[in-house]
Amino acid sequence: MGCGGCRVRLNFGKVLSKVSVFLTMVLIFTYFFYCLTGLCDSAPRTLYSQQGADGGYDNVDDRSQVLVDLRIPVSNTYGTKKLPNAIIIGVKKGGTRALLEFLRIHPDVRAFGAEPHFFDRFYDRGLEWYRNLMPRTLDGQITMEKTPSYFVTKEAPSRLCTMNCHTKLIVVVRDPVTRAVSDYTQTLTKNPGLPSFQSFALKNSSTGPVDSTWSAVRIGLYAKHLENWLQYFPLSHFLFVSGERLVSDPAGEMGRVQDFLGLKRVISDKHFYFNQTKGFPCLKKPEGSSRPRCLGKSKGRPHPQIPSEVLQRLRDFYRPFNQRFYQMSGQDFGWD
Repeated sequence: MGCGGCRVRLNFGKVLSKVSVFLTMVLIFTYFFYCLTGLCDSAPRTLYSQQGADGGYDNVDDRSQVLVDLRIPVSNTYGTKKLPNAIIIGVKKGGTRALLEFLRIHPDVRAFGAEPHFFDRFYDRGLEWYRNLMPRTLDGQITMEKTPSYFVTKEAPSRLCTMNCHTKLIVVVRDPVTRAVSDYTQTLTKNPGLPSFQSFALKNSSTGPVDSTWSAVRIGLYAKHLENWLQYFPLSHFLFVSGERLVSDPAGEMGRVQDFLGLKRVISDKHFYFNQTKGFPCLKKPEGSSRPRCLGKSKGRPHPQIPSEVLQRLRDFYRPFNQRFYQMSGQDFGWD
């Protein structure tokens, strides 16, 4: 009996050993298959965003944070990673996230979802690092990214031209007064104890001139920023998208964008509906989805009440800059 029990235990041990070896081989085979098919490219990459001197307000958009985990999904193993053909370079709080999400409907557009900040923060990491962030594309598809702070970064035009002076550049612009209030509102949401809008916008509180060194005001000096870019890129390389029309007529504005990028007009009225609650267009429910796609809760926030005299002083301040921008861009955006 004792020896019989030993033999049973011995045989059972051999079975366990064989099962363990089999499972190990399955795991090894699965791992090699995973890597050989290219899915290892989907490993997470980490970028560290930089805060401005005012504690994180300067050049930080809704999706930025001190540590941003950029996960790069690779939906297939075909195609190659290429440097962008087109970039949305600005402006913060102008509607750049909406534009990118609308463009991603197009089958010939592959866009990096996060903001790489290569030409303003991570330029020292090199073009190969930048290229590896991009999604894979097939022949006939274009690669895109968006980082709104490029438009207001002095070094960005020369750096981007060093990569490719033929890159197509898209700038989403919005009434600079409304944009500044939206910018402030974003920061106020994160820091409820923030001083009043006018304490930042005007020197000496409400009695002094407009403070153009405050980032929320400075970003709206579109003509000044464009002058910097025109030293490296001809005007024909730019498309200026109206942030207001992107809300009131998204299909019409997207038609202009598709034409500029040399794409077939695929995105049309059938893709949009107006969300009355958010006051913003959303994408209709795609096939296979249970609900429509709207931008996050941070989009369409109500703005705080700003004294009308403060807003008027800002309008007066921006007027000559707006007129200059209309002349340079060849478009009258009707902000005055």
